[in-house]
Amino acid sequence: MQIVISDPKTGNAYKVEGKDTEASALFIGKRIGDVVDADILGLGGYVLEITGGSDKEGMPMRKDVSGTARKRILITSPPGYRPKEKGKRRRKSVRGNEISAEISQINVKIKEYGTKPIEELFEKGEDS
Repeated sequence: MQIVISDPKTGNAYKVEGKDTEASALFIGKRIGDVVDADILGLGGYVLEITGGSDKEGMPMRKDVSGTARKRILITSPPGYRPKEKGKRRRKSVRGNEISAEISQINVKIKEYGTKPIEELFEKGEDS
């Protein structure tokens, strides 16, 4: 499971491979909009907010679709569909707003910052 951490202050994004089961278990069962503590990812003091994600086939998660299952819904706006003309609607497959084992990428943004800058934490992680 990949975790993409976005920094709203700088606009940078950092990718973390969540191969260990503890990091994956932190997100399983959470929903879009939930806030999680990032200590288990090695980001002491940081608090992350879940903003979205996608499953193994690339289907995006939507906040307005409940559950973990993939559903075909009639949508008019992103994520999942970008209409070329105003008023266009389309039935598309999307994933619900709850994170399950089928999710391969989780997008989060930093809500509260820790004591160390995030650039330092990721530079150290890449060297080792």
